[in-house]
Amino acid sequence: MGSDHARPAPSAPPRVRRILVMTVVPLFVATVIAALVLWPRGGSPQSDGEADVPRYSGTVTRVVMEPCPPSPSSPEGTPRVGDGRCGTVDVRVDDGPSAGQQVETPVPDGPGAPRVEVGDEVILVELTDPTDPTISNWNVAEHQRGTPMLWLAVVFAAAIVAFGRWRGLAALAGLAASFAILLTFVLPGIGAGKSPLLVAVVGAALIMFVVLYLTHGVTAQTSVAVLGTLGSLVLTGVLATIATAATHLTGFGSEEATTLSMFQGDVDLHGLLLAGIIIGSLGVLDDVTVTQAATVTELAHANPGLTRLQLYRAATRVGRAHIASTVNTIVLAYAGASLPLLLLLTADSRPIGQILTSEFLAQEIVRSAVATLGLIAAVPLTTGLAALVTAAGRTDTTSPADAAAPRPRTDRAETLAALISPRTGHPDESDPTRPSPPSTAADRWPEPNRSTDTTW
Repeated sequence: MGSDHARPAPSAPPRVRRILVMTVVPLFVATVIAALVLWPRGGSPQSDGEADVPRYSGTVTRVVMEPCPPSPSSPEGTPRVGDGRCGTVDVRVDDGPSAGQQVETPVPDGPGAPRVEVGDEVILVELTDPTDPTISNWNVAEHQRGTPMLWLAVVFAAAIVAFGRWRGLAALAGLAASFAILLTFVLPGIGAGKSPLLVAVVGAALIMFVVLYLTHGVTAQTSVAVLGTLGSLVLTGVLATIATAATHLTGFGSEEATTLSMFQGDVDLHGLLLAGIIIGSLGVLDDVTVTQAATVTELAHANPGLTRLQLYRAATRVGRAHIASTVNTIVLAYAGASLPLLLLLTADSRPIGQILTSEFLAQEIVRSAVATLGLIAAVPLTTGLAALVTAAGRTDTTSPADAAAPRPRTDRAETLAALISPRTGHPDESDPTRPSPPSTAADRWPEPNRSTDTTW
C-alpha cells in the first residue's frame, strides 16, 4: 500500500488557519462537552429474566419429513400459517452444557421458519417446562450466519483498502468509530430516556468530526466540509421538527416503534423519529459537503485566476448535478427499506389520498423531503465557505505583481485549444504534414498526480 499523495501540498496561509481553528475548535469542544453531559450512566436497562432463553450452536445430522396430521377445519378467509412441514430434525449440540449430545427437534414451521438440511449449522433454543424443570424441549431458531458474514466483512475491507490504500484504511477506521459512537452513546442515551433529538444531534456531530478528519486528514478543505455538514445538520433538525409538528406525526409509524413502546414506555417515539432523520441524513451530507469542498479546491488549482464568485458558480453547477442524482438515491433507499409496507398499502382499498396521508406513509415522505432539503442547503453553504477559504489562501500566497496583472483574455481560447488539439510534436489530423503548435496553456495545469488537499 502506498499513499495517494505524490508530493506535499502547500499549507494554507496563517490567517486562514487561524480563522478555521478559531471556528472549528470551539465547536468540537462544545460537542465533546455536550456528549459528556448526555452520556448514559448506570448501565443499560435490565431485561426480564423470563425472556432470556438459552441459545446454543448445533449441526444438523438428520432430517426426517413426515406427512402432517389433518388439522381441524378453519373458517373461510383465515390466513394460512406456514407451509405444512412436519417431521423431526436430529441436531448435534456444539457448545453449552449439552455439547456433543444428539437432540431431536421438530421440523421448523411457520412464517419465516428456516429450511434445514443435513450439515447446516443452526442455532438451538432450549425451552424448559416451568412446572417441571427436568423436562426441556429443543427447537431450531435460525441458521448460524457468523462464518459467511465474517468472509463478507473480510472481502469488504480488502476491497476498500486495495482501492483506497491508506485513505481506504482510514475510511474503515472511521466506519468503526461511527458504529462505536452509535452503540456506546446514541442508542444507550435514547434508551436511558434522554432527548432523542438532542442525543442524535450531538452524536451526529461527534461522528462527523471523527470520521471526516480521520478519513480526509486535518486540512482546510476538510474543515470547510465539517462546517458545511454541521450547519446543514442543524437546519435539517429544525426542518424535521417543523415538518413532523405540522403533519402531527406521533412516531408510531412502524411495527418496531409500537413494539418498542411496549417494552420501554419512557422512550419518546416522536423524538426518535427526529433522531432517525438526523442520523440518516448524516452520511449523504458528508458525501455532498466533501465533494463540494474538493470541487472548489480543484477548480482553484486548475485556474488560479478564477474569482470567488466564479469559483462559487462553477462548483454550484457540479453540486446541482450531484443533488439531482442524490435525491433519487434517498427516495429509493427509503423505498427499498419499506418495500413490505408499500406492498401492503397497494392492497389497501382506501383512496390514494388517504393512503399517502396515513401515518405509515406520511412518515417516510416527511423523512425523504426533510433530508433532501438539508442536502440542497448544504451545497450553497459548503460551496460558499470553500470559495472564501480557497480564494483567501490564493490571494495570500500570490505575489502583488501577479495579483495585479490581469489574465489575458486569450487564455480561455488557449486552454480549449490545448484540450482539443494533439500534443506538441504530433501532426495535425487535418494536415498530416504540418505539426501542431505547442500549447502554452497546458503547461500551466497542475501535475496529474498532485494532491489538491490543502494541509493546515
